[in-house]
Amino acid sequence: MDEKSLHDSRRPGRRVLVVEDNRDSAETLGLMLEMWGHEVRAAHDGPSALEVALGFRPDVVLLDIGLPGMDGYEVARRLRGQSELAGLFLVAMTGYGQDEDRQRTQAEGFDHHLVKPVEPRVLERLLSDGA
Repeated sequence: MDEKSLHDSRRPGRRVLVVEDNRDSAETLGLMLEMWGHEVRAAHDGPSALEVALGFRPDVVLLDIGLPGMDGYEVARRLRGQSELAGLFLVAMTGYGQDEDRQRTQAEGFDHHLVKPVEPRVLERLLSDGA
């Protein structure tokens, strides 16, 4: 990734919640997002994701599916049920990448499905164009 792409975002910084049970991955992703100018919070399980989301009011949630305590599908349903979070851009970031996985995330209310490991340019483009 070149330096220019990190600073040429077409949209201003977003409020992004990273929900990932692998703490190292969440921290690395969070640092990258902050370098791009986004405000970032992280949660490492389903229940804490809901708590953080209600307090932080993110624009975007990058949500792993395989989480302890409550899977990402249940988290997505509960996030979508919160009127305070209307307009939330919900992205599945998961190791599950079969057609049926993509169909399920769409049916569960996700706006986009990314398969890990996610290419940084793809994520950067999604946050600047799609979210």
